Amino acid sequence: MKAAVWHGVKDVRVEDVELKPMKSNEVVVRVAYAGICGSDLHEYLEGPVFIPVDKQDELTGGQAPLTMGHEFSGVIDKVGADVTNFKVGDHVSINPTVTKGNWADDVDVYDGYSFIGLSTDGGFTSFVNVPEENLYHLPEDFSLKLAATIEPTAVAVQAVKEGGLRFGQKVVIFGAGPIGVLVAAAAKAAGATKIVVVDLSEVRLNKALEMGATDVINPSQVKDAIGAIKAIIPEGADVSFEVAGVQPTFEQAIDATRPRGTMVIVSIFARPISFNPMQLMNAGVKLTTTIAYSKETFQQTVDLVSSGQIDVEPVITDTIVLDNIVEAGFESLTHDKSQAKILVDLSQE
Repeated sequence: MKAAVWHGVKDVRVEDVELKPMKSNEVVVRVAYAGICGSDLHEYLEGPVFIPVDKQDELTGGQAPLTMGHEFSGVIDKVGADVTNFKVGDHVSINPTVTKGNWADDVDVYDGYSFIGLSTDGGFTSFVNVPEENLYHLPEDFSLKLAATIEPTAVAVQAVKEGGLRFGQKVVIFGAGPIGVLVAAAAKAAGATKIVVVDLSEVRLNKALEMGATDVINPSQVKDAIGAIKAIIPEGADVSFEVAGVQPTFEQAIDATRPRGTMVIVSIFARPISFNPMQLMNAGVKLTTTIAYSKETFQQTVDLVSSGQIDVEPVITDTIVLDNIVEAGFESLTHDKSQAKILVDLSQE
Protein backbone atom coordinates (compact mmCIF):
# COMPACT_ATOMS: atom_id res chain seq x y z
CA MET A 1 0.00 0.00 0.00
CA LYS A 2 1.09 3.60 -0.59
CA ALA A 3 2.00 5.89 2.31
CA ALA A 4 3.46 9.36 2.88
CA VAL A 5 6.68 8.58 4.73
CA TRP A 6 8.89 11.13 6.52
CA HIS A 7 12.59 10.64 5.84
CA GLY A 8 13.90 14.11 6.72
CA VAL A 9 13.47 17.84 6.18
CA LYS A 10 11.60 18.43 2.91
CA ASP A 11 11.85 14.71 2.29
CA VAL A 12 8.38 13.19 2.51
CA ARG A 13 7.99 10.37 0.00
CA VAL A 14 4.88 8.59 -1.24
CA GLU A 15 6.11 5.03 -1.39
CA ASP A 16 5.00 1.43 -0.94
CA VAL A 17 4.99 0.13 2.65
CA GLU A 18 3.87 -3.01 4.42
CA LEU A 19 1.37 -2.89 7.30
CA LYS A 20 3.02 -4.10 10.48
CA PRO A 21 1.50 -7.15 12.24
CA MET A 22 -1.56 -6.22 14.31
CA LYS A 23 -1.24 -6.62 18.09
CA SER A 24 -4.01 -8.24 20.13
CA ASN A 25 -5.14 -4.89 21.61
CA GLU A 26 -5.24 -3.18 18.20
CA VAL A 27 -7.58 -2.83 15.28
CA VAL A 28 -6.78 -2.20 11.63
CA VAL A 29 -8.44 1.02 10.48
CA ARG A 30 -9.16 1.56 6.79
CA VAL A 31 -8.42 5.28 6.59
CA ALA A 32 -11.03 7.50 4.95
CA TYR A 33 -9.62 11.02 5.34
CA ALA A 34 -6.55 12.47 7.01
CA GLY A 35 -5.77 16.12 7.71
CA ILE A 36 -2.41 17.85 7.38
CA CYS A 37 -1.59 19.52 10.69
CA GLY A 38 0.67 22.43 11.55
CA SER A 39 2.81 19.91 13.42
CA ASP A 40 3.16 17.88 10.21
CA LEU A 41 4.21 21.06 8.42
CA HIS A 42 6.85 21.78 11.09
CA GLU A 43 8.25 18.27 10.58
CA TYR A 44 8.34 18.82 6.82
CA LEU A 45 10.01 22.23 7.00
CA GLU A 46 12.32 21.92 10.00
CA GLY A 47 12.02 18.50 11.60
CA PRO A 48 12.62 16.37 13.44
CA VAL A 49 10.53 18.00 16.15
CA PHE A 50 8.51 15.10 17.52
CA ILE A 51 9.64 12.37 15.11
CA PRO A 52 12.15 9.98 16.74
CA VAL A 53 15.26 9.64 14.60
CA ASP A 54 18.22 8.41 16.66
CA LYS A 55 16.33 5.86 18.74
CA GLN A 56 12.89 4.33 19.13
CA ASP A 57 10.20 6.39 20.84
CA GLU A 58 9.82 5.14 24.41
CA LEU A 59 6.01 5.14 24.32
CA THR A 60 5.28 3.87 20.81
CA GLY A 61 8.46 2.08 19.75
CA GLY A 62 8.36 3.98 16.47
CA GLN A 63 11.35 5.45 14.65
CA ALA A 64 11.95 7.29 11.39
CA PRO A 65 11.35 6.70 8.58
CA LEU A 66 7.65 6.52 9.48
CA THR A 67 4.23 7.17 7.99
CA MET A 68 2.89 10.58 8.99
CA GLY A 69 -0.70 11.64 9.72
CA HIS A 70 -2.34 12.00 13.13
CA GLU A 71 -5.66 13.65 12.19
CA PHE A 72 -7.72 10.90 10.61
CA SER A 73 -10.97 8.99 10.52
CA GLY A 74 -11.94 5.64 9.09
CA VAL A 75 -13.70 2.30 9.31
CA ILE A 76 -12.51 -0.72 11.27
CA ASP A 77 -11.31 -3.47 8.94
CA LYS A 78 -9.98 -6.03 11.45
CA VAL A 79 -9.98 -6.41 15.25
CA GLY A 80 -7.42 -7.96 17.56
CA ALA A 81 -8.21 -10.85 19.89
CA ASP A 82 -8.36 -8.66 23.01
CA VAL A 83 -10.51 -5.87 21.53
CA THR A 84 -13.92 -5.77 23.24
CA ASN A 85 -15.70 -2.48 22.45
CA PHE A 86 -15.28 -2.25 18.67
CA LYS A 87 -16.14 -4.45 15.72
CA VAL A 88 -15.48 -4.65 12.00
CA GLY A 89 -17.41 -1.93 10.19
CA ASP A 90 -17.48 0.59 13.04
CA HIS A 91 -16.83 4.19 12.02
CA VAL A 92 -14.17 5.72 14.24
CA SER A 93 -12.26 8.84 15.10
CA ILE A 94 -8.71 8.39 16.36
CA ASN A 95 -7.21 10.14 19.37
CA PRO A 96 -3.52 9.95 18.39
CA THR A 97 -2.04 10.79 21.81
CA VAL A 98 -0.14 8.01 23.57
CA THR A 99 0.64 8.53 27.28
CA LYS A 100 2.03 6.56 30.20
CA GLY A 101 -1.36 6.46 31.91
CA ASN A 102 0.04 7.01 35.40
CA TRP A 103 -1.99 10.11 36.25
CA ALA A 104 -5.55 11.34 36.21
CA ASP A 105 -6.92 12.06 32.74
CA ASP A 106 -6.68 15.86 33.00
CA VAL A 107 -2.95 15.82 33.85
CA ASP A 108 -1.80 12.55 32.23
CA VAL A 109 -0.55 14.22 29.05
CA TYR A 110 1.82 16.41 31.08
CA ASP A 111 3.71 13.33 32.25
CA GLY A 112 4.95 12.76 28.71
CA TYR A 113 3.23 12.01 25.43
CA SER A 114 3.77 10.79 21.90
CA PHE A 115 1.56 10.73 18.82
CA ILE A 116 0.40 8.14 16.35
CA GLY A 117 1.52 9.66 13.05
CA LEU A 118 4.48 11.53 14.55
CA SER A 119 6.10 8.96 16.83
CA THR A 120 4.86 5.84 15.06
CA ASP A 121 3.08 5.03 11.79
CA GLY A 122 -0.06 7.09 11.20
CA GLY A 123 -2.89 7.82 8.82
CA PHE A 124 -1.38 9.05 5.55
CA THR A 125 -1.98 5.60 4.09
CA SER A 126 -4.75 3.10 3.40
CA PHE A 127 -4.56 0.99 6.57
CA VAL A 128 -3.10 1.64 10.01
CA ASN A 129 -2.94 -0.26 13.30
CA VAL A 130 -4.52 1.62 16.22
CA PRO A 131 -4.79 0.53 19.89
CA GLU A 132 -8.37 0.14 21.10
CA GLU A 133 -7.90 2.81 23.77
CA ASN A 134 -7.25 5.42 21.04
CA LEU A 135 -10.56 4.80 19.24
CA TYR A 136 -13.84 6.71 19.55
CA HIS A 137 -17.16 5.65 18.06
CA LEU A 138 -18.75 7.84 15.40
CA PRO A 139 -22.39 7.81 14.25
CA GLU A 140 -22.47 5.86 11.00
CA ASP A 141 -24.43 8.64 9.29
CA PHE A 142 -21.82 11.27 10.18
CA SER A 143 -19.39 12.35 7.47
CA LEU A 144 -15.98 10.70 7.75
CA LYS A 145 -14.61 13.73 5.92
CA LEU A 146 -15.76 16.09 8.67
CA ALA A 147 -14.62 13.56 11.28
CA ALA A 148 -11.02 14.04 10.15
CA THR A 149 -11.15 17.51 11.75
CA ILE A 150 -12.07 16.23 15.22
CA GLU A 151 -8.48 16.02 16.46
CA PRO A 152 -7.54 19.67 15.83
CA THR A 153 -10.95 20.73 17.09
CA ALA A 154 -10.18 18.90 20.34
CA VAL A 155 -7.12 21.14 20.73
CA ALA A 156 -9.42 24.16 20.47
CA VAL A 157 -12.02 22.73 22.86
CA GLN A 158 -9.32 22.00 25.43
CA ALA A 159 -8.02 25.57 25.09
CA VAL A 160 -11.48 27.00 25.75
CA LYS A 161 -11.86 24.75 28.78
CA GLU A 162 -8.44 25.80 30.09
CA GLY A 163 -9.53 29.41 29.84
CA GLY A 164 -12.59 28.72 32.00
CA LEU A 165 -14.78 30.49 29.45
CA ARG A 166 -18.36 31.06 30.58
CA PHE A 167 -21.56 32.01 28.78
CA GLY A 168 -21.72 35.71 27.95
CA GLN A 169 -17.99 36.34 28.22
CA LYS A 170 -15.78 37.99 25.60
CA VAL A 171 -12.62 36.65 24.00
CA VAL A 172 -9.75 37.78 21.79
CA ILE A 173 -7.83 35.30 19.64
CA PHE A 174 -4.40 36.17 18.25
CA GLY A 175 -3.77 34.09 15.14
CA ALA A 176 -6.29 32.93 12.52
CA GLY A 177 -4.62 29.77 11.32
CA PRO A 178 -6.54 26.46 11.50
CA ILE A 179 -6.35 26.19 15.30
CA GLY A 180 -7.15 29.87 15.79
CA VAL A 181 -10.35 29.69 13.76
CA LEU A 182 -11.33 26.45 15.48
CA VAL A 183 -10.86 28.23 18.83
CA ALA A 184 -13.31 30.82 17.52
CA ALA A 185 -15.80 28.05 16.70
CA ALA A 186 -15.32 26.43 20.09
CA ALA A 187 -15.69 29.79 21.89
CA LYS A 188 -18.95 30.38 20.02
CA ALA A 189 -20.22 26.95 21.07
CA ALA A 190 -19.22 27.75 24.67
CA GLY A 191 -21.37 30.89 24.69
CA ALA A 192 -18.94 33.76 24.08
CA THR A 193 -20.79 36.90 22.98
CA LYS A 194 -17.81 38.72 21.53
CA ILE A 195 -15.10 36.84 19.62
CA VAL A 196 -12.41 39.17 18.26
CA VAL A 197 -9.76 37.60 16.02
CA VAL A 198 -6.48 39.35 15.20
CA ASP A 199 -4.30 38.40 12.22
CA LEU A 200 -2.29 40.01 9.41
CA SER A 201 -3.98 37.95 6.68
CA GLU A 202 -7.31 39.21 5.31
CA VAL A 203 -8.17 35.81 3.86
CA ARG A 204 -7.61 34.16 7.23
CA LEU A 205 -9.67 36.83 8.98
CA ASN A 206 -12.53 36.10 6.57
CA LYS A 207 -12.22 32.43 7.48
CA ALA A 208 -12.42 33.39 11.16
CA LEU A 209 -15.71 35.19 10.48
CA GLU A 210 -17.02 32.03 8.79
CA MET A 211 -16.05 30.00 11.85
CA GLY A 212 -17.73 32.20 14.46
CA ALA A 213 -15.74 35.41 15.01
CA THR A 214 -17.90 38.47 15.62
CA ASP A 215 -15.14 40.98 14.83
CA VAL A 216 -11.72 40.88 13.14
CA ILE A 217 -8.71 43.19 13.29
CA ASN A 218 -5.76 43.39 10.92
CA PRO A 219 -2.91 45.12 12.81
CA SER A 220 -1.41 46.33 9.52
CA GLN A 221 -4.53 48.39 8.89
CA VAL A 222 -4.87 50.10 12.28
CA LYS A 223 -2.53 52.38 14.19
CA ASP A 224 -3.05 50.60 17.51
CA ALA A 225 -4.25 46.98 17.61
CA ILE A 226 -4.90 47.05 21.36
CA GLY A 227 -6.84 50.29 20.97
CA ALA A 228 -8.91 48.67 18.24
CA ILE A 229 -9.66 45.73 20.53
CA LYS A 230 -10.62 48.03 23.41
CA ALA A 231 -12.97 49.90 21.08
CA ILE A 232 -14.89 46.63 20.71
CA ILE A 233 -14.38 45.31 24.26
CA PRO A 234 -13.69 48.38 26.42
CA GLU A 235 -13.04 46.41 29.59
CA GLY A 236 -10.73 43.92 27.89
CA ALA A 237 -11.21 40.26 27.10
CA ASP A 238 -12.30 37.84 29.77
CA VAL A 239 -10.11 35.26 28.04
CA SER A 240 -7.43 35.78 25.39
CA PHE A 241 -5.86 33.04 23.30
CA GLU A 242 -2.32 33.24 21.90
CA VAL A 243 -2.35 31.07 18.78
CA ALA A 244 0.30 32.83 16.68
CA GLY A 245 3.46 31.78 18.52
CA VAL A 246 5.49 34.99 18.34
CA GLN A 247 6.59 37.52 20.95
CA PRO A 248 4.54 40.53 19.74
CA THR A 249 1.23 38.64 19.95
CA PHE A 250 2.24 37.14 23.30
CA GLU A 251 2.60 40.65 24.71
CA GLN A 252 -0.54 41.91 22.97
CA ALA A 253 -2.57 39.04 24.40
CA ILE A 254 -1.65 40.18 27.91
CA ASP A 255 -2.54 43.79 27.12
CA ALA A 256 -5.88 42.79 25.56
CA THR A 257 -7.03 40.89 28.67
CA ARG A 258 -9.02 42.49 31.46
CA PRO A 259 -7.61 42.63 35.02
CA ARG A 260 -7.90 39.15 36.59
CA GLY A 261 -8.79 37.75 33.19
CA THR A 262 -7.04 34.71 31.70
CA MET A 263 -4.59 34.35 28.85
CA VAL A 264 -4.19 30.89 27.31
CA ILE A 265 -1.11 29.93 25.30
CA VAL A 266 -2.25 27.51 22.60
CA SER A 267 0.47 27.85 19.97
CA ILE A 268 3.69 25.86 19.86
CA PHE A 269 6.53 28.39 19.91
CA ALA A 270 9.29 27.61 17.40
CA ARG A 271 11.86 29.51 19.50
CA PRO A 272 12.17 31.05 23.00
CA ILE A 273 10.79 34.49 23.71
CA SER A 274 11.35 36.91 26.58
CA PHE A 275 8.91 39.09 28.48
CA ASN A 276 8.74 41.14 31.64
CA PRO A 277 6.67 39.32 34.31
CA MET A 278 5.62 42.75 35.60
CA GLN A 279 3.50 43.11 32.48
CA LEU A 280 1.39 40.23 33.79
CA MET A 281 1.53 41.32 37.42
CA ASN A 282 0.57 44.93 36.81
CA ALA A 283 -2.35 43.85 34.65
CA GLY A 284 -3.47 41.14 37.08
CA VAL A 285 -3.71 38.69 34.17
CA LYS A 286 -3.58 34.97 34.86
CA LEU A 287 -1.45 32.96 32.43
CA THR A 288 -2.09 29.33 31.57
CA THR A 289 -1.13 26.93 28.80
CA THR A 290 -2.50 23.89 27.04
CA ILE A 291 -1.02 21.04 25.04
CA ALA A 292 -3.15 18.47 23.23
CA TYR A 293 -6.30 17.42 25.17
CA SER A 294 -7.64 14.96 27.72
CA LYS A 295 -9.54 11.81 26.77
CA GLU A 296 -12.67 13.44 28.22
CA THR A 297 -12.17 16.47 25.99
CA PHE A 298 -11.69 14.28 22.93
CA GLN A 299 -15.00 12.50 23.57
CA GLN A 300 -16.72 15.83 24.17
CA THR A 301 -15.33 17.06 20.85
CA VAL A 302 -16.58 13.96 19.04
CA ASP A 303 -20.04 14.74 20.43
CA LEU A 304 -19.87 18.47 19.66
CA VAL A 305 -18.71 17.96 16.08
CA SER A 306 -20.90 14.98 15.18
CA SER A 307 -23.99 16.75 16.57
CA GLY A 308 -23.22 19.93 14.63
CA GLN A 309 -22.78 22.11 17.72
CA ILE A 310 -19.36 23.00 16.36
CA ASP A 311 -19.48 23.51 12.59
CA VAL A 312 -16.11 22.37 11.25
CA GLU A 313 -16.93 22.32 7.54
CA PRO A 314 -15.66 25.87 6.78
CA VAL A 315 -12.15 25.02 8.07
CA ILE A 316 -11.68 22.50 5.22
CA THR A 317 -10.23 24.43 2.28
CA ASP A 318 -9.02 21.64 0.00
CA THR A 319 -9.17 17.88 -0.49
CA ILE A 320 -6.30 16.16 -2.30
CA VAL A 321 -5.08 12.67 -3.18
CA LEU A 322 -2.14 10.99 -1.49
CA ASP A 323 0.12 11.15 -4.56
CA ASN A 324 -0.06 14.96 -4.45
CA ILE A 325 0.52 15.40 -0.72
CA VAL A 326 3.87 17.17 -1.06
CA GLU A 327 3.05 19.80 -3.70
CA ALA A 328 -0.70 20.21 -3.11
CA GLY A 329 -0.41 19.66 0.63
CA PHE A 330 2.80 20.65 2.40
CA GLU A 331 4.00 23.16 -0.19
CA SER A 332 0.55 24.69 -0.56
CA LEU A 333 0.25 25.21 3.20
CA THR A 334 3.71 26.76 3.20
CA HIS A 335 2.98 29.37 0.53
CA ASP A 336 -0.81 29.87 0.36
CA LYS A 337 -2.37 31.72 3.32
CA SER A 338 -5.85 30.98 1.99
CA GLN A 339 -5.41 27.34 2.98
CA ALA A 340 -6.60 26.28 6.43
CA LYS A 341 -7.21 22.53 6.68
CA ILE A 342 -6.19 20.37 3.73
CA LEU A 343 -7.51 16.82 3.83
CA VAL A 344 -6.06 13.79 2.05
CA ASP A 345 -8.82 11.62 0.60
CA LEU A 346 -7.77 8.00 1.16
CA SER A 347 -11.19 6.47 0.69
CA GLN A 348 -10.40 5.28 -2.84
CA GLU A 349 -6.80 4.17 -2.27
